[in-house]
Amino acid sequence: MSLKLFFAPGACSFVPHVLLEMSGAEFEPSMVKLHKGEQNSAEYQAINPRGQVPVLVNAGQPITQILAIVLHLDQIFPQMGFLPTEPMARAQALSTLAWMNNTVHPTFTHIFMPQKFSDQPDVQAALKPYNTQVFRGMLGELQGLVMAAAAKDQAWLSGDRFGPLDAYSLTLTRWGTIAGIAPEVHPDLWNFVQKVAAEPGVARVIARERLQLNMSAPA
Repeated sequence: MSLKLFFAPGACSFVPHVLLEMSGAEFEPSMVKLHKGEQNSAEYQAINPRGQVPVLVNAGQPITQILAIVLHLDQIFPQMGFLPTEPMARAQALSTLAWMNNTVHPTFTHIFMPQKFSDQPDVQAALKPYNTQVFRGMLGELQGLVMAAAAKDQAWLSGDRFGPLDAYSLTLTRWGTIAGIAPEVHPDLWNFVQKVAAEPGVARVIARERLQLNMSAPA
């Protein structure tokens, strides 16, 4: 098995980056510098014409989109239990993962890159504060999931095994600080993110990507 992950520091590619690191398998991490436009190069477009990260290449075959990559990693590393195997628990975990990826994530994009949604400066300016408030509410919902898991004595969001929901929760919470949402607004969520960050495999990826968790605080 030959694995290569194209990632960008601090992007949602953090999720499969963490899963690969925690699997213990050999893989090649390849950084894509989005701020330099490397995703638009002919070389990268040949791998992913959409110019997005992440891309997982397994034995020469590229896989795009977080949900597809996570499902693939769960299948090739079944011993890790990244996703529950019990049918209902698995469906619930995938439901939450899809919500993170197709609802919470795009809301942040409206804050961070409003130019993707309008070429009018006044519209772009209006998108930021509105979606910041929406994103704040979504982080509150994520905190509710953390509290519900704790009430059931679950170590992690989808059960007793670390999984993609936990890695994504760190990414989304970190993005919240970029949007000006202080960690203190959602203390239970922030405490959980600290727990996620302390996992050895997660800590190695944070170091490799050179991430600062609280972007609202001085570096």
